[in-house]
Amino acid sequence: MPDHGAPPRTPQTEAAAAGLGARLMRRKPVERLVDEGGQGEGGSLRRSLGLWQLTMISIGATLGTGIFVVLGEAVPKAGPAVTLSFVIAGLTALFSALSYAELAGTIPVAGSSYSYAYATMGELIAWICGWCLVLEYGVSVAAVAVGWGEYLNELLDGTIGVTIPDVLSAPPGDGGVFNLPALIVVLLAMVFLLGGARESARANTIMVAVKIVSLLLFCAVGLKGFQSGNYEHFMPLGMAGVSAAGATLFFSYIGFDAASTAGEEAKNPQRDLPRAIMLSLVIVTALYVLVAAVAVGARPWQQFSDSEAALAGIMKDVTGQSFWATLLAAGAVIAIASVVLTVLYGQTRVLFAMSRDGLVPKVFSKVHAKSGTPRVNTLLVSLFCGVLAAAVPLGQLADATSIGTLFAFALVNIAVIVLRRTRPDMPRTFRVPLSPVLPVIGFGLCLWMMGSLSEITWIVFGVWMAVGLVFYFSYGMRRSRLAAPADAAEAQK
Repeated sequence: MPDHGAPPRTPQTEAAAAGLGARLMRRKPVERLVDEGGQGEGGSLRRSLGLWQLTMISIGATLGTGIFVVLGEAVPKAGPAVTLSFVIAGLTALFSALSYAELAGTIPVAGSSYSYAYATMGELIAWICGWCLVLEYGVSVAAVAVGWGEYLNELLDGTIGVTIPDVLSAPPGDGGVFNLPALIVVLLAMVFLLGGARESARANTIMVAVKIVSLLLFCAVGLKGFQSGNYEHFMPLGMAGVSAAGATLFFSYIGFDAASTAGEEAKNPQRDLPRAIMLSLVIVTALYVLVAAVAVGARPWQQFSDSEAALAGIMKDVTGQSFWATLLAAGAVIAIASVVLTVLYGQTRVLFAMSRDGLVPKVFSKVHAKSGTPRVNTLLVSLFCGVLAAAVPLGQLADATSIGTLFAFALVNIAVIVLRRTRPDMPRTFRVPLSPVLPVIGFGLCLWMMGSLSEITWIVFGVWMAVGLVFYFSYGMRRSRLAAPADAAEAQK
């Protein structure tokens, strides 16, 4: 019999009775995600980017990282088979890119895979994905900035005959105390971003053109020193070495993810985002494999020795002159700066989306009325990434970025399958072929490459996840905009 003495059930009491599991699994409707697109605290982002600019953002964030910076780290792991490592990493990225393309056209918002997970798998998974993106973008900005200093020294040496001393151009553990060039390039990227998305995109387009010309120039010169004997022992460290190098090089394929973060500033995101993602990945992979093949052919793989400015050294060895190496170093300085610019852009937009949902402080979603950009967000992220770049060695940064990227990509492949089942009739401007087979393969490849990373990388990742979960349960879960009225009232206390 009913208990007439019991207090009436209200939305507040029902929400309280729902339990922790329901709160962790609450999903944000796709329609609400799209309707809130561009809206921030005190203003809105401006839609000013077309297909060309979006493609250049993808290429800008991707092209340069693996070739100009990480090649010297990857070749000692795989030998001449590093070209195969690039192909494997590219194929892994391709499967995930197909999933990104479908979701970017369906849910064109700034949060990228974080928002996709929020709409399909619930708030806790979305938080974990967003926390991985913070690791992916923030740490990769720092990692690329470290390599920028190496090429800056090459350029200074070839032009004015001086270099920045190691104590000020390398992080602790690599012979230095503070990497000043790494901090400088992050701050320069910050200045461009504060000017607005359109202005940043224009600067990035120019820098992308310079980097493509620089890499093609390297290939033309490097072919003169090509020796087929360098490929006689193609896989000296076995498939394990190829896999390990591929996992490190996957760090180089996060550019198309950066394009998906521009969903709220694109003029026609449903049409242009999928195209930009796929087009940029094809262009970048082709250039990566071509340049890696020429580089190994021009220098025995044993002589790469973890050099972060390997291409400039090869140019000098082949020609016997410093001019070509200096010219390439100038191109690399510009090229790597564009990676810093576009990846830093992606980081700020992910935090913008998370802040709008209440999971991180509101300061990250405040929009400056005049520039239409999240200025405070940009300042805070830039300072954090700049200090990180100045204080942590490159190798540790690259592997930490890879594991965060792979985990986020794995979740995107699952999100495609879930959204196909829960919202099969939703309009899609791009569809992953052979779904769910290809997303499942993409998911498996991500897990396989994660397994190839070192134990210390997994430890760092575990600590990062633990810190993120503490922050979510102590802050984000209570302040989420999807929280029930009772939760929201408690959060305001």
